[in-house]
Amino acid sequence: MSNGADAEFFARLAELNGKFAASLPQTLGRLSEARHAFDVAQPQEALIAQLQAVLHTLAGSSATFGFRSLGLQARTLEQRLRVLATFDSVSPTEWRAWLAELDAFVAWGLRDPKGAYPDDESAI
Repeated sequence: MSNGADAEFFARLAELNGKFAASLPQTLGRLSEARHAFDVAQPQEALIAQLQAVLHTLAGSSATFGFRSLGLQARTLEQRLRVLATFDSVSPTEWRAWLAELDAFVAWGLRDPKGAYPDDESAI
């Protein structure tokens, strides 16, 4: 009896994995849209919250669906964003640096989200 339940579980997990993978371009597109609307001189709290929410969701669910590196990188970006958002003042240069990291993450995620992140020493 457990073999049938196991088979059902793994079939359902495979289905969810496929849905997650299929939704990645749209999810990464949401990050990219928010990023391009981001004003480094006057960051909008709503955009920061949106970016943080999407990164948090990716960080929490990616490993479950076999995208370990994607989740780790999303968590790193989310944590850095959270730190930047706590400061009273962040220079446009610092925001640009974070946005450049986000751009690299999105580009990689669209190209090879299950592969090793470029220059990720933890993958060695």
